[in-house]
Amino acid sequence: MCGITAYIGWKEAFPILVNGLERLEYRGYDSAGVSTFSDDELHINKAVGKVINLKHKVLPGSIGIAHTRWATHGSPTEANAHPHQNKEKSIALVHNGIIENYASLKKKMQEKGYQFYSQTDSEVLTKVVDYFYKKNGQSDFQKAVMDALHEVVGAYGIVILNKAENKLYAARKGSPLCLGIGDGEYFIASDPAAFLEHTRRVLYLEDDDVLVVSSTSYDLHNLCEGHDKCLDRNETHIEWDLSAMEKNGYDHFMLKEIYEQPESLRNCIAGRTNLNHAVEKLQRKLPEDFVKKLDRIVFAACGTSWHAALVAKTVIEKYCRIPVDVEYASEFRYKKPIIGPKDLFIVISQSGETADTLAALDEAKKNGAKTFAFVNVVGSSIAREVAAGTYIRAGPEIGVASTKAFTGQVLSILKFAFTLGYIKGALSREETEKKLDSLTTVPELVKECYEEEENIKKIAQEFKDAKSCFFLGRGINVPTALEGSLKMKEISYIHSEAFPAAEMKHGPIALLEDGFPVVTIIPKNDPIYEKILSNVQEVKARSAKVVALVQRNDHEVANFVDHVIRVPEVPDYLQAIVFSIPLQLLAYYTALARGCEIDQPRNLAKSVTVE
Repeated sequence: MCGITAYIGWKEAFPILVNGLERLEYRGYDSAGVSTFSDDELHINKAVGKVINLKHKVLPGSIGIAHTRWATHGSPTEANAHPHQNKEKSIALVHNGIIENYASLKKKMQEKGYQFYSQTDSEVLTKVVDYFYKKNGQSDFQKAVMDALHEVVGAYGIVILNKAENKLYAARKGSPLCLGIGDGEYFIASDPAAFLEHTRRVLYLEDDDVLVVSSTSYDLHNLCEGHDKCLDRNETHIEWDLSAMEKNGYDHFMLKEIYEQPESLRNCIAGRTNLNHAVEKLQRKLPEDFVKKLDRIVFAACGTSWHAALVAKTVIEKYCRIPVDVEYASEFRYKKPIIGPKDLFIVISQSGETADTLAALDEAKKNGAKTFAFVNVVGSSIAREVAAGTYIRAGPEIGVASTKAFTGQVLSILKFAFTLGYIKGALSREETEKKLDSLTTVPELVKECYEEEENIKKIAQEFKDAKSCFFLGRGINVPTALEGSLKMKEISYIHSEAFPAAEMKHGPIALLEDGFPVVTIIPKNDPIYEKILSNVQEVKARSAKVVALVQRNDHEVANFVDHVIRVPEVPDYLQAIVFSIPLQLLAYYTALARGCEIDQPRNLAKSVTVE
């Protein structure tokens, strides 16, 4: 979950590297470091905390590597910060991932006389590379890197700088890396956001790739095929607007991204709601005979994406009449899953690089399942690994707490579900066209939700001193409650739980006391509306402070609760989107009132690329 960037070219490397790290700071911000090369010396600057702490010491040179860390092995200290070096300070390395056999490798290196100065697994790899380089007479650094990687068990994205050569060496296995190709200059990064202002030409590395970059060219190799064979790989052109990675006047990326949702949702469904075209596109991805025989779908995801999968389960089972299982991606491959060629295995990921989800995908493929993905980042690992999929088109999401990606995932799933239901014969043409057409109204419905912002700010002032809170929903709004709860705990650090409202009396009600905040979702058009009201009254009878999310036409709930937040009246399948907007705002303004670090909450990183 760390951020890596590197540069080689004709410009001063340091400002490019630090600027790149700042764009990657959402990936890790416990500590940061830079190493450059000039005048036959490797210069290094490391600091605990944010990237801004590096700026006091400018390093010379037109080649360098940099890193922003999210701690796995060892606490955030200067010694544990990257880059790591060998004893002679002639080699510097940055690493993202986890080396699972680092303890045994460290022991071997210690037996060979190597000393260690950090608690990290990454320093071990530096020493292993150094060992093989010296073993072959310091004549072939590429071979030393590849020999060292053959010793490694685990995941890595690495970039190495050797002062004996004016080159960068990079390798990837399970942790994202890409090459930016400029005019007489090259960039390496965990995410193209680091170098997008310099070039939009990108080459994505795949597992077992080893990249060698000089100031004039690059060569790509495969770890398993030796260092003599060069690979040919197509470049990608990034279409993002650079302004998508700027705050543009907003105080935080999260608030900006909350307000970008009408546009991101409009992009999500643009050109996708015509039934004939939708059917044609889906049948190109999933053959009609496979869909007609399909009798089981399995979703795997993590965090916010897992909540989107829960929405998918409710919608697909109701409108397609296909059984759906939703799995935690982190647990899937360890349970000897029952899945095979007749099943459709669907993964959901904003980044497309989530390590647990990639591992689950690999397990499903090994068992012969047909694979599909809902993913945001074009060219990401998951997008390349699945048989078929859909981009949600949300654009770059910088805030760690996901907002527009969640609503984009849900909207993409709805389009998929209705098209699937039509092909399966569970929905008539008229029903399907009506539902697809309703998706085009979502951007304007979301805009209406912003009208509650001032009301939500006031409610947040009452939330800010809470130690714990509950989020309740029923049916399709249980996932929405889970997502609202996750947002609250992620950025405000208030302990929060969510569950079906009817489950309150089966244990959690014991925690209620005077003033305990409870947020409940109560759609007027829900068939069990009266039952949800009864659940709310049970809560209120224990002197809890109740915030109700209701539809505009509901004037009854206000008689039983402390605060009301209103959203447009929509069908059940759109409720996860419209109800999530005020929940995002509530979490944001609560965190703001508590003085929390909203875009970069403690202990979290945007893209979870380690298991």
